[in-house]
Amino acid sequence: MEQLIGLEVKRLSELFGKSFLDCDDIVKITGLGRDNVRAMMDGYHFSVTKIGKRKVVSILAFVTWQMAQ
Repeated sequence: MEQLIGLEVKRLSELFGKSFLDCDDIVKITGLGRDNVRAMMDGYHFSVTKIGKRKVVSILAFVTWQMAQ
């Protein structure tokens, strides 16, 4: 499982060119609507970091959450 998570983290990091995902990135990955993604980010589904008014999620935290689902 850890190897799968590592490979997916590497793939997403290379695809998006960064270590953190914002709302729009998660919308692209999951296909969910922006309101649903924002609700997930406001909940306790995965740890969110605030940068000013912007909320981001580390790719590792997102992938770990995604694999657990």
